[in-house]
Amino acid sequence: MTAPRYVLTLKCPDRPGIVHAVSAFLLGNGCTIVESQQFGEHREGTFFMRVEFEALDPLTTLETLRADFTGVPERFSMEWRLIDGSRPQRILIMASRFGHCVNDLLFRAFNGGLNAEVAAVVSNHPDLRRLAGTYGTAYHHIPVTPETKPAAEAEVLDLIDDLGVDLVVLARYMQILSPELCKKLEGRAINIHHSMLPSFKGARPYHQAHARGVKLVGATAHYVTPDLDEGPIIEQEVARVDHSMTAAEATTLGRDVECLALSRAVRWHTENRVLLDGNRTVVFP
Repeated sequence: MTAPRYVLTLKCPDRPGIVHAVSAFLLGNGCTIVESQQFGEHREGTFFMRVEFEALDPLTTLETLRADFTGVPERFSMEWRLIDGSRPQRILIMASRFGHCVNDLLFRAFNGGLNAEVAAVVSNHPDLRRLAGTYGTAYHHIPVTPETKPAAEAEVLDLIDDLGVDLVVLARYMQILSPELCKKLEGRAINIHHSMLPSFKGARPYHQAHARGVKLVGATAHYVTPDLDEGPIIEQEVARVDHSMTAAEATTLGRDVECLALSRAVRWHTENRVLLDGNRTVVFP
């Protein structure tokens, strides 16, 4: 029988003894370390750590571990999180009409490539219902107009609560979330966008870039904040555009890049590998 696996992440002022204290806590609770990563940010003097471990004592639970650990954060002024790493996180995918990122995430979750299960797909258009259905995933069509936006966002929040959603993924959801919704989803909503902003705005950005002879296309996956497309970056990906490519081929390449960046960001978040550091992130891939 596989031993339960847990993940501890922490952030605190850097000082001697942190790793020793964490290791002693794990040893005292009959746990063995599977993976450990750490980073000291010398400019601000901040220490970050991620430890994945197994509990060998069958009496050890997530609740007992959290209770026993409380003394350590008090000593080191830690911000910390301890989760059950073996439990797949539940994600809600939001999209509009483009289905490439939705399809990629559904396939990876179905194939075991993500530590996640897709609770549902939400869209302001009906176009992707059939795609979601091929994976047996619930589909919620929630139209959005300027007049209905508050009610639509309230419906999304109700779904998040009812489905026990851990993470919301904006997989080319072409609607701007209200500041109120962004605040409620702080730290648990990820967006993807092409990296050619602000040069090529609006419709057909890859066609615009191709017309200007752009040599690189890229994508940025980041946490959602009220500042549009300016949240803490989790992952970026780029690809070179060859001069022989058509605009359609450059668009396909760009969409592939979007899928890669977004899937990595989702995987790292659901594996508790991303720690927030103000407007930046520390990622332990």
